[in-house]
Amino acid sequence: MVMRVIDFKDAKCRHCYKCVRHCMVKAISIQNEQAHILKNHCINCGRCLEICPQNAKKFASDMDRVRGYLRQGYKTIISIAPSYLGVLEFDYPGQVVDALHRLGFAEVRETAEGAAMVTGEYKKIIREKKMDNIITTCCPSVNDLVEKYYPDCVHLLAPVVSPMVAHGRYIKKLYGNDVKVVFLGPCIAKKQEAAGDERVSGAIDAILTFEELALWLEEEGIQLNTCKDMPMGNPDPGINRMYPVSGGIIQSVVAEKESDTYHKVYVDGLANCMEMLDCLQRGELKACFIEANVCEGGCAKGPASARWNTSFVKAKIKIENSVSHRAAGKLPFMSSQELAKKFRDSHLTDSVPTEAEIREILKSTGKYAADDELNCGACGYPTCRDKAVAVYQNKAELSMCMPYALTKAESMANVILDVTPNMVFVVDSDMQIVECNNRAQHFLGVGRKEAVQRFIFEFIEAGDIEQALRTKKSILHKKVQLKNENMIVEENIVYIENLDSVLVTFQDVTEEERMKEQRYEKKVEMVEMAQKVIEKQMLAAQEIAGLLGETTAETKVTLTKLSDSILKQGEE
Repeated sequence: MVMRVIDFKDAKCRHCYKCVRHCMVKAISIQNEQAHILKNHCINCGRCLEICPQNAKKFASDMDRVRGYLRQGYKTIISIAPSYLGVLEFDYPGQVVDALHRLGFAEVRETAEGAAMVTGEYKKIIREKKMDNIITTCCPSVNDLVEKYYPDCVHLLAPVVSPMVAHGRYIKKLYGNDVKVVFLGPCIAKKQEAAGDERVSGAIDAILTFEELALWLEEEGIQLNTCKDMPMGNPDPGINRMYPVSGGIIQSVVAEKESDTYHKVYVDGLANCMEMLDCLQRGELKACFIEANVCEGGCAKGPASARWNTSFVKAKIKIENSVSHRAAGKLPFMSSQELAKKFRDSHLTDSVPTEAEIREILKSTGKYAADDELNCGACGYPTCRDKAVAVYQNKAELSMCMPYALTKAESMANVILDVTPNMVFVVDSDMQIVECNNRAQHFLGVGRKEAVQRFIFEFIEAGDIEQALRTKKSILHKKVQLKNENMIVEENIVYIENLDSVLVTFQDVTEEERMKEQRYEKKVEMVEMAQKVIEKQMLAAQEIAGLLGETTAETKVTLTKLSDSILKQGEE
């Protein structure tokens, strides 16, 4: 079973692709501009967690599980990796033991005890002389690297469990299967080994990192230098405490002057391990006992050591000064069968595009010929072809090509600037023209090359520009008339703080202003016409009223006379 030990938090990734560049097995996919761990491809080296600048990493923690064991009263025993000697700050190593007891652990034993058992198995393999080359199997990331990416070298892995697994099995053999065993160390790959590898399941119940321990101690208010100096629960494992230091396994193996049948070499760092495996695949190495570790400097400063700024050289010296360089005393018996592990071919079978499909993907990012393939590595892949293959495998996106994205953005910006009818200038704090578009060049009557060597006030009245630069405040939507030009423009001057410059745009509104003025004149003319009509109407009304008054008076007189005449006739 492959579990997700590490991943990235959504919405934290910001197009830097630093994790892709540093992941040598390319176990990271970018989908919808978000980085994700490809768990089947990942060897859990933790490099991406160390270098992520956005703190977008997340780690599958067992902290709640461990606290649950303690709350429920389980007898819980710590197996502490010997690298604690170089990572944690204390006056005496025994203070770490006391601190862990205060947290609730029933017993504290050193993983170096399991390392001593593994050392014994390595010695047996060397004496048997049955393997052409031997690769140590203490580092789970190295084991994953070989099984997934170098299957031809699987038979060279020593068929032995890691010290952590050996110790977990021994503790359960010693205390009973009901006991809970918690491994404490600087390695995140141990999480996958303990919980995700069915070949060693049951040996370790939970994993804590030194980083998590540091946070837990701080939360509980426990300071190591105030704790008591208490002894470990195991006998002195001697030289086997050197396992976390480069060459430490070899020192443990040769402590008893084993035969020189094999050349004993150590290789640390993922790049060096891959180079060593390439050599083995080509048959260039013979009779080598190879101590391999993915972390540079060994486990002394693993990716979860809690002290990112601690030099592994300093950690190595602290460990060496704390170790007795003698073989371990007599250890309780563990059979070779109990310490055995069979490794297997788990190579990946990603789909591979045809040459035609690669060419089509390359063309989609503007790479039509070999000269277009810059192989800059900004996307995280060493070559443009590698990136194209990753796109085909849904590990990468076309937009990850930085030169293409930049060219596209610049091209789009240039198109917009060139086609806009507005004049656009960028003017610096000295009033010198920094940039101008085609429309602006036409207005100035000079080309860009000459324009950027001159000052804006040589061409136009620049009082507003000077004011914006002085006050660092923008001037928006102001109508001005450019002198020496029969042109009215809408002026926008935007202050650019990080450049201490201004972006100036002039939108020609001469025609709109002319039309507006014509409309205004027509309105005035209509008002004047209306006023004249009103005045005529008033005169006509007055004349009509006068005529009507005279006619009414005459009519009244006539009708009165007629009435009087009629009345008189009636009397007669």
